[in-house]
Amino acid sequence: MTLLEVRDLSVTYQGGAAAVRGVDLTLEAGQKLGIAGESGCGKSTLALALLRLLPAGTRVTGRILLDGEDVLGMRWGRLRAVRWAGASIVFQGAMHSLNPVHRVGDQIAEPVLLHGRATPAAARKRAGELLEQVGLPAARASAFPHELSGGQRQRVMIAMALACEPGLVVADEPTTALDVMIQAQILRLIEQLVTDQHLGLIMISHDLAVLADTCDRLAVMYAGRVVEQGPARAVHEDARHPYAKALSAAFPRIGDPASRFAPAGLPGDPPDPSALPTGCAFHARCPVALPVCAADDQPLRQAGPDRSAACVHVEGVPDADAGGLPSESARSTP
Repeated sequence: MTLLEVRDLSVTYQGGAAAVRGVDLTLEAGQKLGIAGESGCGKSTLALALLRLLPAGTRVTGRILLDGEDVLGMRWGRLRAVRWAGASIVFQGAMHSLNPVHRVGDQIAEPVLLHGRATPAAARKRAGELLEQVGLPAARASAFPHELSGGQRQRVMIAMALACEPGLVVADEPTTALDVMIQAQILRLIEQLVTDQHLGLIMISHDLAVLADTCDRLAVMYAGRVVEQGPARAVHEDARHPYAKALSAAFPRIGDPASRFAPAGLPGDPPDPSALPTGCAFHARCPVALPVCAADDQPLRQAGPDRSAACVHVEGVPDADAGGLPSESARSTP
């Protein structure tokens, strides 16, 4: 069953910054979708747009269908009913997301009370059960956020996201600033909860390896657009878009000495969303760019079974060899 459909979604901030441009995504119930990209590529803006959490004055166009209902067309009362109960978000940086002067149990119970799911006493009991569900003792409900470690606070955020039993959970960089051991525990916890409760999960990260290990499908964003999507491991291990390849190569691979001692990198930064270049936004950083890339933006094209990539070099696309840039090997030849 289709849980979420995003169709031609664009988000433009005041001042003209085009943070998201024509994004199409589909998520089935029980499916895990990863969204990857560097900072500034539009990942968090996309997450906030799903529940209309963007600042006033932001222009949003397209469609966001949650269980068939368009979020962008919802009245305020209906939108409040959908938040937490239909879909919820685990924000990055739990210390900044939790209220420092309220006990964590009260904060977990708050959405339950707001949605009329239980009495105050039952909501407090529910908070303790949720803490145990995410691997913390129920007694920690009386703690303030500063009394918990980073990993424990992140577990509290996950418990809050699950409080009203939503069908969709959006996890925006849920393991930011956590050490690798705690990161692994949080990722396994999220995976288990998605499987047990048949949730739809959107996980956002800059780390392709984490997403490939956790998610079923993967979408790579650059300059507000999805430039490649497909099965997560296939995209990570055999990316078809040069940007996705660069992201994958930036992380050393276990057992591969070459990548360990000489990890690949990508010079430069994503373009300013308020001053995007013509053509493919990646062409200025692309090692295999052709003249046509600077003139024409490339749409997503089929790049294999259940895969697509927005690149002129995708198999089956006519080679724009007239005036094309030389290959890497040719460039290095004296």
